[in-house]
Amino acid sequence: AIALALILVYTIGSLSTHDPTSIFFNASNAYTPRYSALRYQQATAYVSTYNYTSSASLLGSKDSNKKLCVGIPSVARHGPQYLLGAIGSLLDGLTVDERSDVYLMVFIPHSDPKAHPAYGETWLSGLTDRVLTYEGLDAKEMAHVRKMEAQGGAFKEKGLYDYSYLVSKCAEFNTPYIAILEDDVLAMDGWYHRTVNALLDAEDQSIQRHGKKFLYLRLFYTEAFLGWNSEEWKTYLLYSLCFAVMPAAIVSFLRITKLPPKFPLLLNTHLRTSEVRNGYSYRRLVATFYVLMAASILLFFALGRMTVLPLPTGVHEMPRFGCCSQAFVFPRQKALELVSYFAEVKTGYVDVLTEHYADARGELRYAITPSLFQHVGKTSSKMGSQGPIIKGKTWSFAFEKYDVEKLRREHETV
Repeated sequence: AIALALILVYTIGSLSTHDPTSIFFNASNAYTPRYSALRYQQATAYVSTYNYTSSASLLGSKDSNKKLCVGIPSVARHGPQYLLGAIGSLLDGLTVDERSDVYLMVFIPHSDPKAHPAYGETWLSGLTDRVLTYEGLDAKEMAHVRKMEAQGGAFKEKGLYDYSYLVSKCAEFNTPYIAILEDDVLAMDGWYHRTVNALLDAEDQSIQRHGKKFLYLRLFYTEAFLGWNSEEWKTYLLYSLCFAVMPAAIVSFLRITKLPPKFPLLLNTHLRTSEVRNGYSYRRLVATFYVLMAASILLFFALGRMTVLPLPTGVHEMPRFGCCSQAFVFPRQKALELVSYFAEVKTGYVDVLTEHYADARGELRYAITPSLFQHVGKTSSKMGSQGPIIKGKTWSFAFEKYDVEKLRREHETV
């Protein structure tokens, strides 16, 4: 019986090996880049076509009726460079009409842009609509930029400054939405049409349910922060207690209705008929129920929240535990209001301050499931006290479940 129970637990636990909120989580398998590895190949292949294709066919149209400004800040990194993969995955698979809807701008936030290894590359200027630099800043602002660069620990100020600068430049194009992406992400095939549909859904939900517009749509999040968070312990306790009263209620029902002894004998075949008729058998029945109940509760939590209570596919609110700032889409006016807030606080991390801003003002925050982007960078451009912050576990596990052929067929039907 023990062996059978262990086999059963192992079999059930295998359902949660890719759930970071489960004790059965298998990191060695869960972090395998199944889809993202294929997507990176597609992205690099797309960029390589720039050398053989006229640039006009790969650029968006010059009209002013674009729907989305996509801004990507990219600082020079030590080690692997990710920008090429980000650009390629954004553009690969877009139809001519989709590409014409997007204004793609890469921002090189260095006082000397040549410090970035991609600056000056023909593919960068050829595939994007604009390579943004600090060119045009007055002498005072440029001096401030150089001062922040000289102070390595001032990243929390310069990072916020750069983010605000890019958002403001995107806002100049008057697109209804502004997407800001980190440069170490990959976009799934079909990201654009899914984003457009998700924005329409978020608009409808925010107006119909809350009567106001939303702050952002999150295109990436990691499931690692969506587990059994301690902030919600009261909810877990309430449901556990409700489940706990079930055995007592069932046994009380059995005693009141005076069901024949054969019913409990199904659960305890070794009980003698005489025992079943007395209170002792009912106590054993209660004990059995409670043992099974406790095991069920433990297994429920052990399997992980993303396994037993997965987020629904599509657009939904995510007011807490969303991480991180890899891919946000803002309504234009909301983006400008957020930038004004950044200008007031001056220092801090974009993702943290964005959540503080939203909490303080009761802003609506939405996310799309599964994520449309994957974070592939292992080291952040953010600096901590010990150097660059390691972000290897900022990972979308659902992203890796995408199927290349299914996505291709979906995109063809749009």
